[in-house]
Amino acid sequence: MKHNLKINLLLLSSLVTLILAMLLSPGMLSAHHRSRQDPDEADSHAAYPLPQKGCLAGGCHWEIEPIREHHSGMAQEIYSLGKEKGDPNGCVVCHFGDPEALTSEKAHKGIVRYPASMWVNDQTCGKCHSEYVYTMNRNLMQTEAGKIQGAVWGWGAMTGYRSIYGNYGLGDPDGKTPLFGNEAYKSYMEKLMSTHSYAFPDSLIELPEVDLATLHEHPEQAVFTYIRSDCQRCHVGVRGAQRRGDYHGLGCAACYIPYSDEGFYEGLDPSIPHHAKGKMLVHSIQSSRKAKVTVNGVTWSGIPGEMCSSCHNRGKRIGVSYLGMIESAYDTPWDEQGNGQPRLHGKNYQYIKEDFHHSRESREGNPEGGLLCQDCHQTTDVHGNGNIGGTTFGEVEIECSDCHGTPFAYPWELPPGFGDEFGIEPGRQVRGVTATLLDVQERFSTVYEPEDGYLLTARGNPMGNVVRREDKVIVHSAGGADFRVPVLKNLAAENQWKHPEKAITAMMMVKRHMEKLECYSCHSGWAAQCYGCHVKVDYSKNYRSVDWVRSGKLHEANGETAETRRDRLPVYQPGKITEGRTYIRWENPVLGINGEGRVSPIIPGCQQITTVIDQDGEPLFTNKIWRTPGGMEGSGPDGQKGIDMTPAQPHTVTSEARECVSCHADPKALGYGIADNRFMQGYNLDRYMDLQTTTKQLISRRSVPQFPSIPGLDMDLSRIVSRDGKQMQTVGHHWELSGPLTQEQREKMERIGVCISCHQDIPDGSLPVRAMVAAGNMFDLTPVSDKEHSTLLNKDIRFAALSRLAGPFALAALLALIFIIFRQYKRIRSLNRQ
Repeated sequence: MKHNLKINLLLLSSLVTLILAMLLSPGMLSAHHRSRQDPDEADSHAAYPLPQKGCLAGGCHWEIEPIREHHSGMAQEIYSLGKEKGDPNGCVVCHFGDPEALTSEKAHKGIVRYPASMWVNDQTCGKCHSEYVYTMNRNLMQTEAGKIQGAVWGWGAMTGYRSIYGNYGLGDPDGKTPLFGNEAYKSYMEKLMSTHSYAFPDSLIELPEVDLATLHEHPEQAVFTYIRSDCQRCHVGVRGAQRRGDYHGLGCAACYIPYSDEGFYEGLDPSIPHHAKGKMLVHSIQSSRKAKVTVNGVTWSGIPGEMCSSCHNRGKRIGVSYLGMIESAYDTPWDEQGNGQPRLHGKNYQYIKEDFHHSRESREGNPEGGLLCQDCHQTTDVHGNGNIGGTTFGEVEIECSDCHGTPFAYPWELPPGFGDEFGIEPGRQVRGVTATLLDVQERFSTVYEPEDGYLLTARGNPMGNVVRREDKVIVHSAGGADFRVPVLKNLAAENQWKHPEKAITAMMMVKRHMEKLECYSCHSGWAAQCYGCHVKVDYSKNYRSVDWVRSGKLHEANGETAETRRDRLPVYQPGKITEGRTYIRWENPVLGINGEGRVSPIIPGCQQITTVIDQDGEPLFTNKIWRTPGGMEGSGPDGQKGIDMTPAQPHTVTSEARECVSCHADPKALGYGIADNRFMQGYNLDRYMDLQTTTKQLISRRSVPQFPSIPGLDMDLSRIVSRDGKQMQTVGHHWELSGPLTQEQREKMERIGVCISCHQDIPDGSLPVRAMVAAGNMFDLTPVSDKEHSTLLNKDIRFAALSRLAGPFALAALLALIFIIFRQYKRIRSLNRQ
């Protein structure tokens, strides 16, 4: 029996050896690689000869996923270039190396490990996409000029509204005419840049490093340590913090190569470690609808919004907000094992509600699923236009009305510039549609039939995935679905509003809402509001932190940057950064004026409250709020408090708008602070919880403040303006047009006392009022619910309007009748006397 078992084991091992030998032969390896990726075997044999050399032969990368599907134009071009270099699979086109080498050491000599890196992509991606290499180097995702200017603003606004610093010094040698865009767009941008030149710099200076020798004389330079350490870890010149949720590629790969939250490679290449973090999810490019990616049996197209949130989770937090998440101080709810939430981006999260555009709920007339970020934010929004941007508002060109129109006009009936004014009055002509795409859209994007024309943005560029179909608007999502946009003019004509009385009142009866408000002022369901950004920079104890700007500069020839090689490269700077918060809110945000001159939600931008500890451990200052130079932001000679509230598109759109009272009867929305600034006014004093007398005299000699004071902060952080019009903090540090609602706007809006106007007399007022109340109670007509109140008031207003209009006519008619009667009376008396 044992003899038979040995024979069986021997036969089994021989069979396994034979199978492995067959699989590991170069021909079989290439055939497997080919057949798995290309279902058309006949075509595969004709188009892709079995490689006897190269990266896919010899049992190395034989299971690697194709960077694009075999039949795609991109893959075909790569294969063609690869053949010229002796590599029919084209790996060396991007990665270089020696395809004819017989050992991995020789094959990998001169290899480019990160071909999409900003530091080598002129030799790789730039072979086909040279324009994008130029634009990406000047794009905010690389320079982060706007973020830098915002942080510097909170330490004394040393550069004013101008963006002068970037992660790396550079200029714009091709001039102020955008590289991308049609003539209408270029003309629009040239005018915008000329009108607001401070927001569009000609060049950038590299962000300085702290000079510890002059720290005492110029403590404000500690902001450079803060920015280099905590703010710049997301720019595409580096791979960022290697932790859960923050994994992303370098350069172009930051968006186009998928990375999961956990950072594991889940493809089939055995030579890529499957248990090491910081790896791409799969070796395939995700981009537009035509680029399909498959892993774990799941096929998708487009760039998932979750990919964008790996960077867009700080500042305005629009990435995580779009997905419905807000950061939380708590790790609840716990999982099935009783463990707390795994931290994502270094934080815990709470779910509020995802943006309606992202919602996976099935909507009438539309497929299940939602829009991707790229469906609205297209090539100039994401890659830049070739000019140096100083703020996202300057680079982003999409407006809500570009697809939805207004109740009075289809998108193609709106004038250019509508919704994107920046103080420039839109023209009177209509923008129309176009059948012509940009050159880069035709070459690299999925091209859809124009049908009745591609829609145009307010700045003039065609939206290659948004088309007119008679009086309808269709959005072709990169994710694969086609959505019919709710066009406001059609909803108005067909009275298809979800809440007709609210929609008609807000958008059609009060037309100034459409003229002066951003759509998302009302249609943002919530907004992430992180009040009080406490920043401590500590230079004692030889503390150090990663310098993300230096990390990008210390790149290697293979595209790799220094943050992943900390053991060998000097990526650290002096100083340790600690961040904290005062409080976080999500409900109805404050309203203010944005850079376009429209009413917009405003959220804490960077309300920095700063502490700096020197090399000897001595505090230079604690809990300091810096002030702007005198005369800025509605201030006098002492300047304005440098804590900033920033206009923002929260990316939390709901189909149902916020209630009217949430703006017109909420002092917070008007800018007066939560509950009209009644609370949280004690920041500027030390607060104790130790034993005290009734007169607040401390009993213990060892009492320590539980809440140390913040000098100069005598108000709630949500307050931006006083009732007499005094501005209390800065509002929007990028644009001179931004600010609180004006005194006139606030006085016109405020309806906080409307309830009192009726109920100061009801139910025990004058005799007529008491009689009306009694009759209402007797016949059960007293309004109780909000709807009943609204109906009664509407009837009363109509009656009052009729009475006031009819009153003068009735009086005139009565006087005329009296006059006629009097004259008739006199006539009759005269006849009687005769």
